Amino acid sequence: DGYFHQRVTECRFSSKDLQGIEMIDSYVFNQVENIRFNSTVGKYVGYTELGLNNAEAWNKGPELAQMLGQLERYCKPNAAIDYSA
Repeated sequence: DGYFHQRVTECRFSSKDLQGIEMIDSYVFNQVENIRFNSTVGKYVGYTELGLNNAEAWNKGPELAQMLGQLERYCKPNAAIDYSA
């Protein structure tokens, strides 16, 4: 019993040149995904009433710019490390 909250951030890539790299950041509550940022889409997308409200606010606020920068700051450097190992 209780509540389950999870945030999952993934960097997906399939080639060394890192051109097709994609970042996905999901927010899950009680096994239901409420909201997701996908760098390919370029914005937050809501899947529940709460997620839709948050997506609308986050796409207008500083959260969107921060997540867009994470692809360059987090995913690309770490993918390069993974390929070099």
